[in-house]
Amino acid sequence: MEFIIKKWLVVLIVFFSANYLQQCVNGKSQVPCLFIFGDSLSDSGNNNNLPTSAKSNYNPYGIDFPMGPTGRFTNGRTSIDIITQLLGFENFIPPFANINGSDILKGVNYASGAAGIRTETSMAKGFVISLGLQLKNHKVIISQIASRLGSLNKAQEYLNKCLYYVHIGSNDYINNYFLPQLYPTRHIYSPQQYAEALIEELSLNLQALHEIGARKYVLSGLGLLGCTPSAIFTHGTDGSCVEEQNDIASIFDFKLKSLVDHFNNKFSADSKFIFINSTSESDSQNSNGFLVANAPCCKTRLIGGCIPDERPCYNRGEYVFWDEFHTTEAWNLVTATRMYDSYNNLVFTYPMDIKNLAEQETMKDLEPINVITSKLSASS
Repeated sequence: MEFIIKKWLVVLIVFFSANYLQQCVNGKSQVPCLFIFGDSLSDSGNNNNLPTSAKSNYNPYGIDFPMGPTGRFTNGRTSIDIITQLLGFENFIPPFANINGSDILKGVNYASGAAGIRTETSMAKGFVISLGLQLKNHKVIISQIASRLGSLNKAQEYLNKCLYYVHIGSNDYINNYFLPQLYPTRHIYSPQQYAEALIEELSLNLQALHEIGARKYVLSGLGLLGCTPSAIFTHGTDGSCVEEQNDIASIFDFKLKSLVDHFNNKFSADSKFIFINSTSESDSQNSNGFLVANAPCCKTRLIGGCIPDERPCYNRGEYVFWDEFHTTEAWNLVTATRMYDSYNNLVFTYPMDIKNLAEQETMKDLEPINVITSKLSASS
């Protein structure tokens, strides 16, 4: 009886989420553009032609995506894909690696699978695009937008209205801090010190974005890293989460939320920052009725990704995880819907949800054009 109830819970959740999604994509988008920074949870194809093992442009990835395998690390849409639709965009935001012919005025996705905040993290799987390099790529796009709009001042005025989604940091733990046999960070930093170092570097990148036009930020936390199938398999916990890893990751999330408060106070006149509490979403796996929360839907190889061309599970709507690290479209649909509209529940989004952030007005306090030019050319 309990099995039947849980199964119907899954069906109802996905149905209502899909219905809500359909109602939200009609008409003009709520923000003119969306820029995406992050790792494999948001990557939509930037790694496809890079010399890295962090790739997903093969079957069975994309089995439920209209265009098949595209470089998304899931069976269908990522969370930010769904949020893009909820914001009213007609098309998904194109990856930086494939912007030829794309309308960059709608935004660009810079996310790269296996990327981290720290540079050495992004070298763990070969060459991928770290957060710092993603920011450099964004400066290239801003220059192109300025050319299209006629000036850097007009470009910044336009960018002030856009949404900036940043979801990164998991790999700085999974592929760095949690691997003391390969990286020295755990020997150098305590968990508190490491989180502080990551937040400090992330803060510098966010301030750099602010200097070149960003005003509306969505900062997503890490979630329960110890509950991934990879962590469970590696530590042999017989299906249970690795609580030590969860506790360490929670320190980063706590500091990220504090950073949101800090920036909202510092830039209160012209900017808005929100925090996405991914941990609360992970905690609600059982209550959401997903039947399998500790095993992947696809058959996986040693590095945790799907084995090429192997048939995945048929009941994908009942699984939280697609492979050993990444979630299914069904789970992404539930979490993205709550991130977009949390119904004033600040457990999931703080201090507001994405829908309300998109509606916020920001001051168009433009800097002199020579200042903007110098910031765009810095580090290039």
